[in-house]
Amino acid sequence: MQLELRHLEAVCRIAEAGSLGRAAVRLGVSQPALSAQLRRIERAAGGELFVRGRHGVDPTPLGEFVLSKARRVLGEMDALAAGARAAAPHPTLRLGCILLVLVDRLIGRLEQELAGPEIAVSVEHSVTTLSRMLGAGQYDAIVYGEVADHEVPLPDGVAARTLIPKEPFCVRLSAAHPLAGRDRIELAELADETWMTLVEDDDGGPEALVAACRRAGFTPSLRYRIADRKMHYDLIAGGRAISLSQPTAPPAAGTVLRPLAGDPITGRIRLAWNRAAVAEPRAARLYRAAGLAYLDNVPHNAFHRAWWEARPELHPDLG
Repeated sequence: MQLELRHLEAVCRIAEAGSLGRAAVRLGVSQPALSAQLRRIERAAGGELFVRGRHGVDPTPLGEFVLSKARRVLGEMDALAAGARAAAPHPTLRLGCILLVLVDRLIGRLEQELAGPEIAVSVEHSVTTLSRMLGAGQYDAIVYGEVADHEVPLPDGVAARTLIPKEPFCVRLSAAHPLAGRDRIELAELADETWMTLVEDDDGGPEALVAACRRAGFTPSLRYRIADRKMHYDLIAGGRAISLSQPTAPPAAGTVLRPLAGDPITGRIRLAWNRAAVAEPRAARLYRAAGLAYLDNVPHNAFHRAWWEARPELHPDLG
């Protein structure tokens, strides 16, 4: 078997994810299928590329060599694709987002701020996927989040601007939860809870949650990974789990949002765009549309509105 680009992509995703299971989710294949593909790739490469352990996989020396070459080849192919797409006329502005609250209001704001060109907005569950698709020219711009100290690596030829430099995560729990009537909850009070995350949380969120909980004296039980928003809310309403949430999130039947005392977990929202596809004036209008979409959601929760209004230094400069 000869190695192909899809094989190099698989090797890189396995290394980035640190496990076959997470890599399979990002690639959209089953774990057994990815395991079988890796065995074929290793036979073609002449040896094991990863050492399997209890906590995932680590590259072998041969794996490190293959990864260095694979990343270079894939980077060149991304640059080729991006250059070709930038050179070809495409009137549609292609915007990718992760599942941020502001996405619900973003389309309307884009139509106001960017009247004229067609706009295609797509939602991805993975920040890594968004960044890679931006580098490959499949998106002209992306809106994404980063939690705590996590920084999303961006490809060459991309500019970025922070939209919201800081927002405190709160907790969504059942309206019947014993702590639901509290104005503010200490993270340590949630030590015995079952937590839920999104299927593809690669924005630093799970790591930040674990770190914050450990500082509070416990290790959280991360049991559920759900992609569907309605199922997410239904599990919480039924008392099966709790989850972190953006403070701008709207109400959901049977659940409540409560701030965490001391803001132990914070995130930020950023905009990145391909310089070859988006001129600075259009990027500024994109920034304004995203900022207005965020502000549309601030009134959802009185506790966050008060927090936000007390910190004008965090407000986006919308011109």
